[in-house]
Amino acid sequence: MPKIKKVFAREVLDSRGNPTVEVDLVLDTGDFGRAIVPSGASKGEYEALELRDNDKNRYLGKGVLNAISNIENIIFPKIKNLEADVKKIDKILVELDGTPNKSKLGANAILAVSLALTRALANSNKMPLYKYISKLTKTKEIYLPVPLMNIINGGLHADNNLDIQEFMIVPLGFDTFKRALQAAVEVFFNLKAILKERKLSTAVGDEGGFSPKLDNNEEAIKLILEAIEKAGYKAGKHIAIALDSASSSFFKDGFYMFEGKKITSKELIDFYVNLVN
Repeated sequence: MPKIKKVFAREVLDSRGNPTVEVDLVLDTGDFGRAIVPSGASKGEYEALELRDNDKNRYLGKGVLNAISNIENIIFPKIKNLEADVKKIDKILVELDGTPNKSKLGANAILAVSLALTRALANSNKMPLYKYISKLTKTKEIYLPVPLMNIINGGLHADNNLDIQEFMIVPLGFDTFKRALQAAVEVFFNLKAILKERKLSTAVGDEGGFSPKLDNNEEAIKLILEAIEKAGYKAGKHIAIALDSASSSFFKDGFYMFEGKKITSKELIDFYVNLVN
């Protein structure tokens, strides 16, 4: 098995223009893997911690130089010249951090190294990344996943009045990824046409979904249902709807600030149940 020879870490900008961690990992065979850590606009209360510098003089406090320092000065010395075994290295990284939410080294530091190692090993084995991961997990059959497309943005992803962050469509009633993708795209553009007809904004939010100002969250779902029908599909049969509420972003002092009111957890659950019904 090849060994880890070198790790290079640097600060780069992500698709939102925010700093994030990039790592190049080189094996003693010369094979190389690169990974850039993704970052979300909202952070769940129980998510692993993305380590930021909080230095307001750089990138409004969003710099990641501390995470990079942790990679270069703490992580790399511990894994240098070790066999490049993904599971064993991941175990070392988790133990080296030693916190429940990866707050010592930063989840962005740990993930960048782990991903770069996996890519380097895929290259070493002359395999596409998905095939190498399949080999690691002993997965015999490989499928393309059903795409989830975020077509209306709210919450921290948009400057509108919707509390729910992502209204998604799930084209689950198709035999191929190609056909599922086609259906989802058709719904997206039918939704755009409906918004234009209603003189609603077709500007897009942080993740490319439309971000109109609507009366309430339920109206967003009604618009999507209309777009599904207009595209020639049946909701629930061909295309389902999924939500990512990111509800911790509107939770404060034991209550959810939802549609201009303070509500309890039970009331929020009742809202979801009523949507389904």
